[in-house]
Amino acid sequence: MTNYKEFFKNNLDNLKNEGNYRIFADLEKQAGNFPLALNYKENSVSEVTVWCSNDYLGMSQNKVVLESMNEALKKVGAGSGGTRNISGTNHYHVLLERELCYLHQKESALLFNSGYLANQATLSTLGKKLPDCIFFSDEKNHASMIQGIKNSGAKKVIFKHNDLEDLERNLIKFSKVKSKIIAFESVYSMDGDFSPIKEIAQLANKYNALTFLDEVHAVGIYGKRGAGVAERDGVMDKVDIIQGTLAKAFGVIGGYITGKKETIDFIRSFSSGFIFTTSLPPCIAAGAYTSIRHLKFSSIEREKLLKVVKELKSNLNKNDIPFIDNDSHIVPVIIGDPLLCKKASQILLDDFQIYVQPINFPTVPKGKERLRITASPQHNSKMIKNLVEALSCVFKNLNINKAA
Repeated sequence: MTNYKEFFKNNLDNLKNEGNYRIFADLEKQAGNFPLALNYKENSVSEVTVWCSNDYLGMSQNKVVLESMNEALKKVGAGSGGTRNISGTNHYHVLLERELCYLHQKESALLFNSGYLANQATLSTLGKKLPDCIFFSDEKNHASMIQGIKNSGAKKVIFKHNDLEDLERNLIKFSKVKSKIIAFESVYSMDGDFSPIKEIAQLANKYNALTFLDEVHAVGIYGKRGAGVAERDGVMDKVDIIQGTLAKAFGVIGGYITGKKETIDFIRSFSSGFIFTTSLPPCIAAGAYTSIRHLKFSSIEREKLLKVVKELKSNLNKNDIPFIDNDSHIVPVIIGDPLLCKKASQILLDDFQIYVQPINFPTVPKGKERLRITASPQHNSKMIKNLVEALSCVFKNLNINKAA
């Protein structure tokens, strides 16, 4: 007979011993004062600088976004009251989906409650419904994409990360399969590297495959209007389904897919993850709509972000702090050991009032543990100086190998 309590405890103890047990910092963001936050402990409260937020452009604090959310909240109330099919489609949802079509220059768009759900529900539905379907999935795809493919029950082939030759070898191998989907990301969140979207789309066209592109870490930041890397590279029209999030650079919550009318209507009509989920609160949709509109016409935020990132990387280099530089806004500082990574994070928080969450296995491979640093337009030179000096002290005190 299973002793459930003991089973759970033993597994949790193993996580703790490996350094992979997650502890959540109790933070309270300060409206109008991002990236500063209050850190609540048992007997104290202190102000910290956050260096790991996915609120890449600080849009969760943007005045026009907050004003639109407050206005919608007063106008229609808090919750949506139901699924999209049963009273849960508010005009704010319709406006937002229309704006997402304009953003990605697609015929149709569909909202989900998170980017995870958008990936999981869409890929699962496609894999289940398309005849004789096979997925070609990049080996570094997000967990939500992996789960969606797994839940579909369809066959999958994992190709080497960003490896066009390996992808084509597999496409040739399964060229006679009726339905093929290539699933990949534009910016990979842990290393910050870009995918060759144009070349993958060309292979998809050559072998009659659909392309599913996750742009969650790119929307708002890249492209002239913030539509992502596909816009920056001029290949949005070459991608069949673009998936994005409203929870990162756009500063609120939610996910979405965009594509041809029939494709999106198919997901809307057959995806249980969409059909049976209460829709986003209208005030969230209003805030996302305003954020997207603002960033379509304002390049100030993303220009300043990239300027801060450049200054940060320059200072890290000057102080010999090892990090992966793939020319994106994501800056992974490599530690290479789970226990040291956790200790480094805790010292930064306790001694320097700097919050950077440790990233350990299974999010990254063992031996690749890191502090995933993300900047914002609101970080200043003093904050950068404090961070780099603190990292230098931590590396020295913990005797972390800078060649990790």
